[in-house]
Amino acid sequence: MIEHFTFTPEADDDVASAYQWYEHREPGLGEDFLRCLEACILTIRRHPQPYPVAVDEFRRALIRRFPYEVFYETTADTLFVYAVFHCSQDPKKWRERLGSGG
Repeated sequence: MIEHFTFTPEADDDVASAYQWYEHREPGLGEDFLRCLEACILTIRRHPQPYPVAVDEFRRALIRRFPYEVFYETTADTLFVYAVFHCSQDPKKWRERLGSGG
């Protein structure tokens, strides 16, 4: 299991925005989103390789119950989360963040 994990400031902003959006729609739904994200991160930490490569060395995992994707890469002992994007967003946005242009 990967011991350490870190979110970039941009990924933290993604999570905060999603949380606020869901909480505004229905109190408690933002908390559900965070729990599902936490479960997704734990699964990635346990088994990072089965998820498909999105671009270059960055992989993508779907969050259960919510239309969001986690974009990440790993080293031997650290999981780096670069983005948590809604699936309906323009793929150019996450490609640009991951440094692959268009």
